[in-house]
Parts: sequence; structure tokens; C-alpha cells
Amino acid sequence: MLKGKTALVTGSTSGIGLATARALAADGANLMLNGFGDKAEIEKIRAGIEKEFAVKARYSPADMSKPAEIAAMIHATEQEFGALDVLVNNAGIQHVANIEDFPVEKWDAVIAINLSSAFHTIHVAVAGMKARKWGRIINIASAHGLVASTQKVAYVSAKHGLVGMTKVVALETANSGITCNAICPGWVLTALVQKQIDDRAKASGKTVREEEIALLSEKQPMHQFTRPESVGALAVFLCGDAAASITGAAYSIDGGWVAQ
Repeated sequence: MLKGKTALVTGSTSGIGLATARALAADGANLMLNGFGDKAEIEKIRAGIEKEFAVKARYSPADMSKPAEIAAMIHATEQEFGALDVLVNNAGIQHVANIEDFPVEKWDAVIAINLSSAFHTIHVAVAGMKARKWGRIINIASAHGLVASTQKVAYVSAKHGLVGMTKVVALETANSGITCNAICPGWVLTALVQKQIDDRAKASGKTVREEEIALLSEKQPMHQFTRPESVGALAVFLCGDAAASITGAAYSIDGGWVAQ
């Protein structure tokens, strides 16, 4: 379905971003990867995707807190592949503290990476999509883009903002062959979350499964994690013909979190 198209996924060297990039590549898209990490490991990921899916994959180390680097990455993608067709805004960071204790610099960093970076990518990329009369913009938001939790003022604010941005872009591009949607995951079983569970089990003396249920139950009625690959599959669906009239939507994939 995406053969001959090009996708850029921010924050795609691990976790949800990498799973989404792999899902798009499996559907035929060439890739521009982006994110931080060990250079050798990133090159192994990039080369592995090319070999496994028979697509072209490149990597940009652009810092998503720096608008000039974001613009350069978009232009480099268009120059390398001839177009940028699918934009997935996934890059994100987190900091947890009560609002009175929340460091101002942490607020600025979370807003920059989780919200402003999506503005900057879309700001630069949408002109080319309009010119080609086709584009798919997918913002990886969160259940926290729809509901709140304590001690996450910057993250919740950024993700709510990202859902709002999704709606505005959808309205502005409604008749341009472009769709813009948000995916709102709940608990996703990434390597970082698995470590958190393992550490909790070690500290409490309980089983890993007991700690999984305890963690999930804090928010979700379903005692099951979302897999990163499931987020990627939803992104691929939103790129397809069946989703051509879906725009401005916020798709929950959260084990019932926001249904409560």
C-alpha cells in the first residue's frame, strides 16, 4: 500500500517509534529514522530495516527541540527521497513532579519535544504534501491527551495540545488530500516499562505478573499492555485508502482507560 511512499518517524530508534517505523517499512515505505542512541546500534537498526523489508532507510540525528534542525531534516528527507508522504510525530520525553516542584527547565523541555516539535515538522512538511495532493500526518499522543493524571503537568499539557493541533491541521487540510490524526495509547509495553515492572517485582517480592496487574490497574480496566507493534499497525491503517476520510480523530488504544 505504501510502496514508493516515504515516511519520517521522529523518535524512532526505540519503542513505539521504532515499531511504527518497522510497520510502515513492512508496508513498503522508505524511511527517515530519527532519535538518540548509540551510533552503532542505530546503524544496525537502519541497515536491518533495509535488508528485512527491501526499502531505503536513512537516519537523521536532528534534535527535536531545535526548529532549524527539524527543518533541515524535513528538507533532507525530501531531497533524498523526492517527497515526504507520511509524517509520524512520536518523539517524547517525560518528567514527574507536583506542579510547585516542577522545574521550569523541565517544563520547557517537555513542551518543546512533545508539542512544539510536531508544530515545526508539520509547518515545514505540509506544503509539499499539499503540492502532491496526498499526505498522512499521525501524531502519537497519549491517553494523557484526553484525560489527566497527577504529577504530569507538562506531559498532559503537551499531549492535550497535540490532540488540539491534530484537529486544527485536519480542518486546514481537509480538501488537500491530507489527513491528520492522533493515536492515544495507554500503557505500552516498551523496554523502559518492562524494566519498571521488573524493578517493582524485585522490590516487593511479588511476581512480575502481579506487578503488571497492579501497574495496569492504576489506570486501565483491561489487565493487558498495548504492544508497540499494535500502535504501528494502527498507523499503517490510518495511511490506507480505508482511512481516507478519517481526519481530526483521536484514536484510543488504551485497554479502556478513557472509557471510565
